[in-house]
Amino acid sequence: MMTPRAVLVHRRTELDELLLHHGTWQQAAFFLRTRDRDIEEVERRHAMQEVAMRTASASIPVEWRRIQVERGDLARFGFGVEDVVVAVGQDGLVANVAKYLTGQPVIGLNPDVERNPGVLVRHAPEAAKDLLMVAASTSISSRVEARVMVEATLDDGQRLTALNEIYVGHPSHQSARYRITAGEGQLERQSSSGVLVGTGTGSTGWCRSVALERHSTLVLPTPEQARLCWFVREAWPSPATGTELTEGLLDMGQRLEISAESDLVLFGDGIESDSISLTWGQSVSVGIAKQRLHLVT
Repeated sequence: MMTPRAVLVHRRTELDELLLHHGTWQQAAFFLRTRDRDIEEVERRHAMQEVAMRTASASIPVEWRRIQVERGDLARFGFGVEDVVVAVGQDGLVANVAKYLTGQPVIGLNPDVERNPGVLVRHAPEAAKDLLMVAASTSISSRVEARVMVEATLDDGQRLTALNEIYVGHPSHQSARYRITAGEGQLERQSSSGVLVGTGTGSTGWCRSVALERHSTLVLPTPEQARLCWFVREAWPSPATGTELTEGLLDMGQRLEISAESDLVLFGDGIESDSISLTWGQSVSVGIAKQRLHLVT
């Protein structure tokens, strides 16, 4: 059996971003001060993240291998079957890493309970030692949530997966034009602000906000339920476009088909930098992914 490798995933803090942009602490402090903000605020959150990272690192058994990966490098990092992923940060960090995994267990550590809801990063950093032992044990299946993911497959074979939702729409703020097919062959030509297809995990985020705004009566799926929800955003009625197919549910084996009639883009979990483009005439099929996020509880 291979020795486990702990992969600590994190993202740059607000202080890191400020220093990257302004060059020095003094310039960053001046920039914030002239806008009635205090750099101590971001320094405090930076310190909490640093403490959480040190605590997580110190919890890794000495015989394990270890590596740290910044969120921006995930697309270039090669995960191994023996990896145990430790996401230290916000809930979105777990969603960011999920698409690159193939069943590796994920532990979410929350460094700032006052700001992070803790839906996916639900553990204190001090719990890392026990959770790593759980992740490496043979009885891990009893301590794992297998969260459903969504996938989009293009007609040219390209594929994209996401934990929360996949967005299909125009690459700018123009209207997206396409044909959508749902249910028992129901088809409609639409012009809209794009289409969202979300999981039960995503139903606590973007999809939920859309459902609340339009007072939808759909019963949104739960995180481990093999069901997706989908919403068309701001469909526009015209002689050539309709507004009848604007929301629904997808069970296992069901797909939402979208055929582009303008340049479109699709991305998952809000990561626009990792997107796929569609040109006029291309199509994409969206449904439940075989892949699951294995979240250690």
